[in-house]
Amino acid sequence: MKIAILTFPGFNELDSFIALGILNRIKHMKYRGWSVQITSPSTHLTSMNNVAIERQQPLDFANQADVVLFGSGAQTLSIAQDQTILSALQLNPTQQLIGAQCSGTLLMAKLGLIGSLPACTDLTTKPWVEEAGVNVINAPFYAHENISTAGGCMSSQYLAAWVIAKLTNKEDAADAIHYVAPVGQKQEYVQRVMDVIDPFV
Repeated sequence: MKIAILTFPGFNELDSFIALGILNRIKHMKYRGWSVQITSPSTHLTSMNNVAIERQQPLDFANQADVVLFGSGAQTLSIAQDQTILSALQLNPTQQLIGAQCSGTLLMAKLGLIGSLPACTDLTTKPWVEEAGVNVINAPFYAHENISTAGGCMSSQYLAAWVIAKLTNKEDAADAIHYVAPVGQKQEYVQRVMDVIDPFV
């Protein structure tokens, strides 16, 4: 199972790394074939808080992945106008699970992946996404078939849980969230996440 977490210069660490961590829990628990990769057009990139990383896969990895998740960041508006990057992404929602968080929703909109579906994003990005013709709703997560969007940095847990539930089952998704949830609040956290994604699985 190939999972591409699209990560661009100026990326938000919470978006990319929380999803990466939760999705990799499944690999450690029982699905050894999972490959969750930071995917970027840049070999080396720096986050919005100056954390420097090296990509694990080039951008075209996303075209072959089973799952593609768009992270957000401080430079998303300029990336959304970069036709070289957009044209390199040849995604297929009939064969791939595709999700986005915060300003990543803008990139999905620019690629025509959202269409008339409701979508979630952060408050800063909301005007840009609406300008792209998307109906932004006041919710942390929304999905329809193989397309999903989430709004707010901590909503990455919903994206990750949705992916796990769609690819395996709800029990595995709950187990992954249970693993990372705070001690003393595990059942509360698991229930909240599952309540959010359950209508869309």
